[in-house]
Amino acid sequence: MKTKILISLFVSVLLFIAGTLPASAHCDSYDGPTVKDAITALETKNVKLILKWITPEQEGEIIKLFNKTYSLRSGDKEIYAIVEKHFLETLVRLHRESEGAPFTGLKAAGTTKPIINMSDQAIADRNIDSFITKFSNHLGKVIREKYAKVEMLDKVKDESPEQGRAFVAAYVDYTHTIEAIHDIIAPEGGSAAHKH
Repeated sequence: MKTKILISLFVSVLLFIAGTLPASAHCDSYDGPTVKDAITALETKNVKLILKWITPEQEGEIIKLFNKTYSLRSGDKEIYAIVEKHFLETLVRLHRESEGAPFTGLKAAGTTKPIINMSDQAIADRNIDSFITKFSNHLGKVIREKYAKVEMLDKVKDESPEQGRAFVAAYVDYTHTIEAIHDIIAPEGGSAAHKH
């Protein structure tokens, strides 16, 4: 039962994060699965590996660019690097368009948040339990820290306006965090919407 509750909390928090953060996620990063699939596709000459990231209407453009890029693999390395980057940018831009999100350029490897890398690793390892434990521990740590700050400031909140304001700021942060988590777990009107 405890595992089911943790899984539910974990999935809900991820849905909240996905629905409230800017849509940059990590599909526009060299760490992201879109670019990784594109590099594998070029290495194996298998364009089908990347078609899942775009709509059927976008396939013609990306297949043509894929073939052009692949044909230049054996040539000048500098030219290929430029063409490959253009191909990757085009694929990610089209993917972002299919999500209704803007494309602001490819992000360097290492810019993806560790929590997202960990969630991707859980998929690769086929092991969500380890990730849920780490994520739950992190979530508990954050809530405990916010609570401890409120508890400490609650003792002195009436001693001066400054201390009172510090208490209010900590209290608002703490309660809004709890409220956001609650709204994810038991959203009004049904399940949380997912936005990638």
